[in-house]
Amino acid sequence: MGSSTQELNNITVLAMSSDISDILPRVLIVSRRSVRKNKFVDFVGEYHLDLIVNYGAVPVIIPRVSGVHTLLRSFEPIHGVLLCEGEDIDPSLYQGELDQVSDLSPQELEEIKKLHASDTAIDREKDSIELSLAKLCLERNIPYLGICRGSQVLNVACGGTLYQDIEKELSKKVNKEGENNNDSKVMHIDYDNYDDHRHAVKVVENTPLNEWFKDSLEEENMEIWVNSYHHQGVKKLAQRFVPMAFSPDGLIEGFYDPDAYNPEEGKFIMGLQFHPERMRKPDSEEFDYPGCPSAYQEFVKAVIAYQKKLIYSSATVATPLKLDQEMEKQRKVIARSFSLARNLYTTGHEMDPKVESELEAGAEFLKSNTALSLQQENRLKQMGATVRNANSYIKKLKLNEERQAMARNVMGKMSVEQLSDLMSFYHMMGQICSEVLGTKLSSVVPNGLISNGC
Repeated sequence: MGSSTQELNNITVLAMSSDISDILPRVLIVSRRSVRKNKFVDFVGEYHLDLIVNYGAVPVIIPRVSGVHTLLRSFEPIHGVLLCEGEDIDPSLYQGELDQVSDLSPQELEEIKKLHASDTAIDREKDSIELSLAKLCLERNIPYLGICRGSQVLNVACGGTLYQDIEKELSKKVNKEGENNNDSKVMHIDYDNYDDHRHAVKVVENTPLNEWFKDSLEEENMEIWVNSYHHQGVKKLAQRFVPMAFSPDGLIEGFYDPDAYNPEEGKFIMGLQFHPERMRKPDSEEFDYPGCPSAYQEFVKAVIAYQKKLIYSSATVATPLKLDQEMEKQRKVIARSFSLARNLYTTGHEMDPKVESELEAGAEFLKSNTALSLQQENRLKQMGATVRNANSYIKKLKLNEERQAMARNVMGKMSVEQLSDLMSFYHMMGQICSEVLGTKLSSVVPNGLISNGC
């Protein structure tokens, strides 16, 4: 029994010590539920999975089953989320205010249900799973790509609203604004010509979409033709987002968060109403435009960068620095020097000539490592002091008897409150010096002394 336990412990240690940087980043995708042979089946479009795998990530499918929304933490680590496909989002999730309630009549709602039967069968479990994931991404800045329904989920998660039916609601709006003409009418779903149906969208300049499709855009109209499988869409865009494309009837066909978009740094929050992964030429796997797969390529790039940030953060926090005997000795000398300096500042006692040589170690350390972080420098400046070099450091330490007497005389005239403030000032200086010391010690540790986890 003891031997088996030891072997199990050894295996556990090996597993925990394995280099997690060798594991491909994980992209969570929620499946869509359908009925096949009188039973529910879960599926995800293969085009999504192919692109995720081809660009270097692993798709992890979250099944649409009851209770999964309470188990999302079990799918950690999460390096990215791709949401796509599915039924209409429950209107009660975005019609919480009077001005957001649809003005559709009961008769119109019935017509919509009959015409779009497969979409209007609301799936509240899927809503709960996907909204929870979207909010998790927004909280942690996890890369998020929303396609079609996924873009609508993202907008609703951030406080935006949707048209329950574009044809009925948006056409009413266009009529009221006096803009109803043949050029602005758009068919957003065509059941008779499902995959081949296209309509134009105008791409907004200086957006990621503009960058991806720039070789296919003409300067005059900035248009591309996209596929369209939806009868709902963004009504009020959440405040944090910026539109990237509009259809002729004014519907937003793509948006992103400019403050959360930098794939190289692991930032990507975006929604596309159309399906770039399915924009293929008839009877061919060739894309309509070279820019079609770019959303997935840049998304996975962000996912990979995000994973690296997590690994680095985990290693930095969890892995202690290991110093050899010589480095540890130096650390103790410098720490002693700063401790003496802090005591002099705090207590106001005279400096013992015997410890003056010990103070030199801290002075030399500051002289050779003068760089401070912006935050540290700002904090020091706010307090009216900046530690820059050994000379200024030593000048503050070498208080002669005359200056000490003068200081005592001045302090003797100060109130209790003023003296208390002065002591607080030097106490804060001591804390800052300790932080600076810790940072600088970390920067001077040889690479060979840091464990492989870093």
